[in-house]
Amino acid sequence: MHQQLIIDKISGILAATDDSYDVQLTEMLDKASRIFVSGAGRSGLIGRFFAMRLMHSGYDVSVVGEIVTPSIKKGDLLIIISGSGETEQLVAFTKRAKEIGAQIVLITAKSGSTIGDMSDAVFQIGTPEQYGKVVGMPMGTVFELSTLFFLEALVSHLIHEKGIPEEEMRARHANLE
Repeated sequence: MHQQLIIDKISGILAATDDSYDVQLTEMLDKASRIFVSGAGRSGLIGRFFAMRLMHSGYDVSVVGEIVTPSIKKGDLLIIISGSGETEQLVAFTKRAKEIGAQIVLITAKSGSTIGDMSDAVFQIGTPEQYGKVVGMPMGTVFELSTLFFLEALVSHLIHEKGIPEEEMRARHANLE
């Protein structure tokens, strides 16, 4: 019962998400010198998952906050994942990246926000009405799982459009595990 509830909710949100986002975000990824990904809490975990997949796909990507993350520069792309677009630390990262001249993308549940106002592109996953209280999916679960599926579908789009073979991706996968 609960599996179907989650599948139905995520399917509805993805069906309400703009179909052109994959092409738009792919273009931004391809134009960027380097890519930086950030999010807080569980959204940050989704960001780390996405960053790994981008690395597997051949992009130069870093996760903000890691000890080996380089400084962001003009020509780079900062991807922020935030359901609210108001997380204080992420607002600070966005302000700094904007001052430096990096491009900014917000992936969010609501298009109108502090981070959204500073971003070059805002990708709203679903519609605000779909994010009311959902029994069995508490505290942002709906946004996080929908974003995970959206981003994994984007990676599928990338590897299909670019013809990246799985063997090439596997060769980039960590081998000190």
